[in-house]
Amino acid sequence: MTEQPAPYKPNPTLKRIEHGFENILFNSRWLMAPFYFGLVICLAVMLFKFFKKLWEFILIAPSANEADIILGALSLIDVSLVGNLILIVVFSGYENFVSRIDPGDHPDWPEWMTKVDFAGLKQKMLASIVAISAIQVLKAFMNIDVAFDATKMGWLVGVHLVFVVSALILALSDRWGSDHGAE
Repeated sequence: MTEQPAPYKPNPTLKRIEHGFENILFNSRWLMAPFYFGLVICLAVMLFKFFKKLWEFILIAPSANEADIILGALSLIDVSLVGNLILIVVFSGYENFVSRIDPGDHPDWPEWMTKVDFAGLKQKMLASIVAISAIQVLKAFMNIDVAFDATKMGWLVGVHLVFVVSALILALSDRWGSDHGAE
């Protein structure tokens, strides 16, 4: 008759060390909270910049031509898209990496704020970057008769196309990954 080996019994001291280390790792997620708070301050700075641009837009509007009005509106849209991007990063980053947000009894709480996973965050961020990039290209195009710089326009279009292709590749890879995970 062969002798059976004794069952493995973990060392209690090593188990406590492992548990303590895992607690440190888990709680280190709170180190991200100041980053998100900093982004909230950045959002306040963007609000200041938006109102400054809005005031300048209002002042030039009476004497501005159609192209200047469109460029002014695009500048305001650009700042608001950057603000949206900051907000998306703050909420979904905090929710995904720090702590779950409890919307509580806020009836106007947007659904997406507690439902954006990391893949959705990447897609929303890249979509915002593509939109911001498109506005920069459009602003340069609208200004083409005032200051045409073929090199700058080429770079703007090239960078924009890189963002568009990146967004497409990311969307396809996420779709293929979710299709593969469903099998």
